[in-house]
Amino acid sequence: MEPKQRVVTLLPSATEIVCALGFEAQLVGRSHECDFPESVRRLPACTAPKFDPAGSSAEIDRRVKDVAARVPSVYAVNAQVLRDLEPDLIVTQSQCEVCAVSLEEIERVVGESVGSRPRILSLGPETLADIWEDIQRSADALGEPRRGFDLVAALWSRVEDVARITKGFSERPKMACIEWIEPLMAAGNWMPELIGLAGGESVFGAVGGRSPRIEWQALREKDPEVVMIAPCGFSIPRSLEELDVLTRRPDWQALKAVRQGRVYVADGNQYFNRPGPRIVDSLEMLAEMLHPDAFSFGWEGRGYRRIGTKLGDGAAAP
Repeated sequence: MEPKQRVVTLLPSATEIVCALGFEAQLVGRSHECDFPESVRRLPACTAPKFDPAGSSAEIDRRVKDVAARVPSVYAVNAQVLRDLEPDLIVTQSQCEVCAVSLEEIERVVGESVGSRPRILSLGPETLADIWEDIQRSADALGEPRRGFDLVAALWSRVEDVARITKGFSERPKMACIEWIEPLMAAGNWMPELIGLAGGESVFGAVGGRSPRIEWQALREKDPEVVMIAPCGFSIPRSLEELDVLTRRPDWQALKAVRQGRVYVADGNQYFNRPGPRIVDSLEMLAEMLHPDAFSFGWEGRGYRRIGTKLGDGAAAP
């Protein structure tokens, strides 16, 4: 076992991985978005957005694009805080520069300001296997590879419990996962894979591929039987506030999923878009949405809500 390390995690999924591996006591700093488990909120935040994260998805999209056109990273690193924390290990990411501080920015700040010269572990998952690998790489970096093996095995066992049941299903509903409302984007990366394991068929995105921007007409043409709306970084209440961007369309009610009452709003901030241990919770939610007669994990009302055919008030279906 390596000596006790001072660890800073700069994205929520990394914080969750470190804590799930049993190393929360070694965390000394986090990103401004790290909020699970609740106890990590006590730690100093080492990052901040360079744009106003409040407002609608369209407003956020415009602000992010404006910042990204002018500077290399849309998030700032507080070099003084990082220097004072004297970390031995920084866990960051290289997958998405609008999800967390960029690897390039961290390397620059560490090289210029952090005297402890910490090691940098960069995570960049695109598939479910990559998430397992990142958990193991984190355990290795923390000096306890066995903990990684055990955590991945426990998570994979839950995945197999779902997949074993859905494997024999002849009915595999077509599902669209909306990852951003305006502009309209579908979920990529691990999400098509999770939908398949949950017994469905993803109508957009490819396993391991980036989340694609889609047009409304494409959604109408695919006409999925199930729609899940889980914008990246949005809670359920925040997504419901913006739902009328979709529901006010004159042909919204014509969608098969809407007619059948199979539209869901999910917590895209805590689940689905966080490639850490709770990605298995997300799989269980998808299984409940796709096959409610076969699965009942108790996630409805906690991780997602079903909404009725008349959605103007955002009310849940009875």
